Amino acid sequence: MKILLSGIGGHMGAEVLKLAKEGCRGAQILAGVDPAGCELRDVPCYTIFDEVPQEACAETDVVVDFSHHAGTAALTAFAVKHRLPLVVATTGQTPEEKQLILDAAKQIPVFFAANYSMGIALLIELAKKAATAFPDAEIEIVEAHHDRKIDAPSGTALAIAHALQEVRPAATLHEGRAGMEKRTKEEIGIASIRMGNIVGMHEVLIGTPNQTLTLKHEAHSRALFAEGALAAADFVKDKPAGLYDMKTLLAGI
Repeated sequence: MKILLSGIGGHMGAEVLKLAKEGCRGAQILAGVDPAGCELRDVPCYTIFDEVPQEACAETDVVVDFSHHAGTAALTAFAVKHRLPLVVATTGQTPEEKQLILDAAKQIPVFFAANYSMGIALLIELAKKAATAFPDAEIEIVEAHHDRKIDAPSGTALAIAHALQEVRPAATLHEGRAGMEKRTKEEIGIASIRMGNIVGMHEVLIGTPNQTLTLKHEAHSRALFAEGALAAADFVKDKPAGLYDMKTLLAGI
C-alpha cells in the first residue's frame, strides 16, 4: 500500500512514518506534503500538492491527511484531480470544508471520521447496543484530555453522544452540569476534564436504579490514531467512490 502523506512534517506524520517502517498494514510512504517542510523525514517532501511529480501520483494508492483543516480545499482538489482514494484524519473542519469533503466523495472514495481509534469505534457500537438494551437507563459521558486542548466537549464525546441519539431520538445533550436544575430522563450529560498530559479518555455510564454499566476507552499514545488511519487507508484504497467511516470499516471485519 503506497501512501502520499499530507502533514508529514507534523507529530502525527512522524507516527505514521514510524508505523510504516515497522510494516504496519504493508504501508509504504512514497512522499509527503507539508507547507512547513520536513527536512528530518527520509522520503521526498513537497510544500504544496502541485509540486508532487506525476509519477508519484501514478504510484500512489491512497492519500492520508494529518495536516490542518484549512488545507481541505487543496487536499480534496488534488485527490479528485488524480482520482486517488483519500483518508481525512484531520479534524475541526468548518461546514464549508465538510461540504468539500462530501463533494469529493461523490467522485472518489473518501474515509472521514471524527476519531481514528478502533477502540472508540467499538465503544460507540457497544454504547448504542447498551442504550437499546436498557431503554429507561440514564446516560452520562465523561471525557478527559490534556490541559492544552481548548475545545470542550471533545469532538469524540460529541460523536458518541450523537451516535446514542440514533437509538434515543428524544435524547437531548447537556454539556457541563452546574446549578440547581434537576436532571431529566431524556438527557445525555457530557462532562469534560482538562489536566496534565492525558492523551484521551472517554467513558460512557449507562445506569438504572439497580445497576450501572460502564464502557471506557483510554488512549495511551497518539500512535493509535496513526494506526487507525492506516487501517482506514487499507480499507478504502480499493473501494468505489463514496463516503466511508469507522462504522463501515467495523462492519467489514
